Amino acid sequence: MKIAELQDKKLPELKDIAKQMNLSGFSAMRKQDLIYLILEARAEAVAGNRRNRDEKPEGGRRNEGRSGNDSRSSSDKSESKDRERPSRDRSRDKDRKSNNRGEKSSQKEDKPAREDGGDRRGRGRDDRRGKDRDDRNDRSDRGEQSSGKDEKATRDDGGDRRGKGRDDRRGRDRDDRNERSDRDDRGSRDNRGRGRDNRGGRDRDNRGDRDNRSKRGGRGDRDDRTSRDTRGNRDNRGGRDDRGNREDRDNRGNRGDDGGRGRGRNRNRRDNRDSREDRRRRVYADQPEYMQEFDPTKVELDGMIRKVGVLQILPDGYGFLRSAEYNYLPSPDDIYVSPSQIKRFALQLGDTVDGEVRPPKEGERFFALIQVNSINGRVSGELAERPSFDYLTPYYPEEQLNLSTLGGEYSTRVMDLFSPIGKGQRALIVAQPKTGKTILLQKIANAVTTNHPECHLIILLVDERPEEVTDMRRHVDGEVIASTFDQDPERHVEVADIVLSKAKRLVEAGQDVVILLDSITRLARAHNAVAPSSGKTLSGGIEAGALRGPKRFFGAARNVEEGGSLTIIGTALIDTGSRMDEVIFEEFKGTGNSEIVLDRDLADRRIFPAIHIVKSGTRREELLIPEAGLKRIWVLRKVLADMEPVAAMTFLLDKMRGTKKNDEFLVVMNS
Repeated sequence: MKIAELQDKKLPELKDIAKQMNLSGFSAMRKQDLIYLILEARAEAVAGNRRNRDEKPEGGRRNEGRSGNDSRSSSDKSESKDRERPSRDRSRDKDRKSNNRGEKSSQKEDKPAREDGGDRRGRGRDDRRGKDRDDRNDRSDRGEQSSGKDEKATRDDGGDRRGKGRDDRRGRDRDDRNERSDRDDRGSRDNRGRGRDNRGGRDRDNRGDRDNRSKRGGRGDRDDRTSRDTRGNRDNRGGRDDRGNREDRDNRGNRGDDGGRGRGRNRNRRDNRDSREDRRRRVYADQPEYMQEFDPTKVELDGMIRKVGVLQILPDGYGFLRSAEYNYLPSPDDIYVSPSQIKRFALQLGDTVDGEVRPPKEGERFFALIQVNSINGRVSGELAERPSFDYLTPYYPEEQLNLSTLGGEYSTRVMDLFSPIGKGQRALIVAQPKTGKTILLQKIANAVTTNHPECHLIILLVDERPEEVTDMRRHVDGEVIASTFDQDPERHVEVADIVLSKAKRLVEAGQDVVILLDSITRLARAHNAVAPSSGKTLSGGIEAGALRGPKRFFGAARNVEEGGSLTIIGTALIDTGSRMDEVIFEEFKGTGNSEIVLDRDLADRRIFPAIHIVKSGTRREELLIPEAGLKRIWVLRKVLADMEPVAAMTFLLDKMRGTKKNDEFLVVMNS
């Protein structure tokens, strides 16, 4: 009986045929499923006759096994035993399919040839469905001998081996199952039932899906509901092999066990997410409502962090925003700036950039700049045509920096009288060792921050002692950049260069900057140490071009007519016993426009401030001090010029102790 003949029959006729074949479970089946069940029973009957024929060749069943019409009469004995099979066999078959361990053990006992054929049939199941009808028509006529050829037409990856050894393998399968079952009285019907179940679970032939569906009451269309029938069998190798056939999007119903596993993984993810939410609720249970709704895993960190740094451009084109906490040296807090951002905003070395950053991504080491809020205190659009520092017009200081704070701070009061400091001043504090120059710098810094908060104060300590750096940071409310003496000279030079570049950029933006340098002598030593040897040296071992860097630093101090100023107050060491220090001082002696000379004799007598009044002074001080006050100061200078430095300072301090301000002191002296 061919499949075409069965297709032409009505459903009641097909049910009559199934009843004649003593089949069960077909009452609720659809027509197509019933046809497959009939064909399957016919094919298995032929296979059973072939096995019996191999065991008893004298029985004369060879011709009957090959005939499709006489196969039913040759298997009357097996069919009668099939009718006696109790209904619990089918329920046992269903339980065995849903039992993972039982199925795995039966798979391990099968022979390798059967496993190989089952795997390969599982991979080709989806592709064979479109041609099942023709395949079964041929198998019913030829007694399943051409099944290997039919499968080879639909699969190129190993169908020959399955079709070649199917007949022998089925006979061995039934023998193995008979040995495991201990049910000899059930005969070939029991073997056929077991073979059907195993083929549905392991071999994954197309008939296996229909058999499972028939046992479940004929559930739905095979193209749409096949995977539902096999979901319970998680260890089904055919279901696992279905994952290899996912490129066949038209047969999505065959995902089977892989879909079950995916659902299990999704369920685990949901459970983990639920547990995280439960823990978060417990942590924020006693907190306000807005904190209970806060989920840290959903926070977008891009733009949440704001950072300010000084740009340092590397030779490769990109740059980093250096932090003042690390003295503008490479550190983990550096912010990466791309070359495109540098070109877009016309950034230069020393620009103070305020912007938003993002955390580093995978494979990155630094935070990255994503948005620029301001550059040197201005928006980026205002710096499109900013002037260059070298082309600004320098001029004498015209606005005085008032350093007087408290009445008892005589050091700054004396400086305001005899060596006033203006915005854009280039002042040099000439000092011997142990004359109190560092303390004097601290008082100047505190006076600037108190009286002139509009000025950007930078204290640069080069080659100094670490304890002095700590003391300066604790007593000065300003930006302290230091490079201690235990660091390399290259580090001293690098720190000084980036501080100078930052100051220039701020001046270009129209701001007033004050730099307190301690000391310019040690900075010159560092430049001399890193300068390449040219063969020409000055007295004291100084290279001929070693002082270009310190002079460029000290010479940058100026008052700019276009707006902004750079004030530098540096210390120079003398009488240290080093010829190099003397040469450095001589080189810088005439470069400044203000000098504050400290006397060692005053310091030895503990008279502070130890300022030599006669030698200290400022060029063009008439631009800083009003005319009325300037005349009184000149009179006071004439009086103190005839005295020794110790006597002059003692006399001046005695007169100033009764007053709180310099204006009051000048009025008292005039009277």
